[in-house]
Amino acid sequence: MTPVIVAGGGIGGLAAALGLARAGRRVVVLERSARFRELGAGIQLGPNAFRAMSRLGIGELPYRYAVFIEELRLLDAVGGGVLARLSLGERFRSRFGAPYAVVHRGELHRALLEACRSAGITLRPGCAVERYEQDGDGVRVFLTGGESLTGAALVGADGLHSAVRRQLAGDGPPTVSGHVTYRSLIPSDRMPEALRRPAAMLWAGPRCHLVHYPLVGGAFYNAVITCDSGATEAVAGEPVGADEVARQFAAVGPGARSLVEAGSDWRRWVLCDRPPLRNWQDGRVVLLGDAAHPMLQYAAQGACMALEDAASLSGHVEGGPADPTEAFARYVADRRDRTARVQTVSRRLGKELYHPRGREAEARDSMLAALDESALHHEMSWLYEH
Repeated sequence: MTPVIVAGGGIGGLAAALGLARAGRRVVVLERSARFRELGAGIQLGPNAFRAMSRLGIGELPYRYAVFIEELRLLDAVGGGVLARLSLGERFRSRFGAPYAVVHRGELHRALLEACRSAGITLRPGCAVERYEQDGDGVRVFLTGGESLTGAALVGADGLHSAVRRQLAGDGPPTVSGHVTYRSLIPSDRMPEALRRPAAMLWAGPRCHLVHYPLVGGAFYNAVITCDSGATEAVAGEPVGADEVARQFAAVGPGARSLVEAGSDWRRWVLCDRPPLRNWQDGRVVLLGDAAHPMLQYAAQGACMALEDAASLSGHVEGGPADPTEAFARYVADRRDRTARVQTVSRRLGKELYHPRGREAEARDSMLAALDESALHHEMSWLYEH
C-alpha cells in the first residue's frame, strides 16, 4: 500500500498520523528536526480537544498526564481584583460533555509518539520537506539533501513556517503581531503561595497579560506572560534575562509581579499568525494545524484546533478510495470556517479582553460583571460544544 506522507511531527502531525492509520492507511511521518520533540511547556485542552481525541481513538491519553484544574480566573493585573471566574466542575462538564485540563506539551507529545510506534507508523526524523510534485497516481515529496519519497497523498502539518503551505498557497511569511511572550516553568516550591491554586489564572493589564497554571501533577507551574511591545521580527525560544522580563512588566501590581519575580530561565517568542486561508488543498496535498491556520494564543486553541483537524481528516478519509482528493476537499470544507472564526476571535481577545487600558478596560470590566455562569457557558458554547 502506498503511504500517506505527513510532513511535521508535532502534536497535530502525530495525531493526524494516528487517525489515518486507524482509518486503514499506511503512514510515514517526516520531521525536520534531528529528533521528534515538542517545544514549549503547557497547553490548555478544552472539551472540544477531549472530544477530538476520543474520535481519534486516543481519548485515554490526556487522562494519564493532564491536570484537571478547578476554575478559570481572570484578574486585574494592576489592582489585583477578580474580574471573572468560571468553575470547571460538574456543571461545566455536564454542559460541554467533557472536562477542561492543562497538560505539559512534552508529555502529550511523547504519548502520541509512543502510540504512533505501537500503530506501526514509520517515523523519520531529520527529514525536512522542501517541495512536492504530483500527478494522477500520487505525490513525490522532495527533501533537503536530495532524497525523495512517493506517497498516495501529502498532509502538510509542518507548522507556522510550512514549506508545504509556501508551495500550496504562496502567501509569503506569517504576520508578526508585535506581541512578545516570555515563558518559564516554575517549580511549585518557588511559586508564591497566594498563586498556588488548581486553576488557570489570567492577569489582564494595560497592553500586557500574565497566565499561570499547574503542570506535571502540580510539581511545576507554567508561566506565560505577554506584552504588546511592537516587536517586528519573529523570534522563537530565545533565552532572555530576568531583568528584561521585569522591565516589560513593571506596571503590574504586586500580585502579578510576584509571578514575574518567581520565574527564571525565561525564553522569548514573538507571536505570529496569518489571516484565514480559504483553500488548504492542492489535489492530493492538504494542510493541517498551524500550517493551515496559525493563530495567536489568546483563545488557547492552537493545539485543540490541530486535534480537531486530525479527527476530521481521518474521518473523511476512512473507507474511501486510495486517491483521497475528494475526502480532502470535504475535510477542508468541514474545517475552514470554524478555524477562521477561532483565528479571528483569538486576535480580538488579545485586544479587547487581555490588553485593553483606560476606558476600554473599564468597558471590559463592566461587560464581564454582567455575565453569570450560565451566560459564560452560552458565550463558550460555539467553541466547546463542537
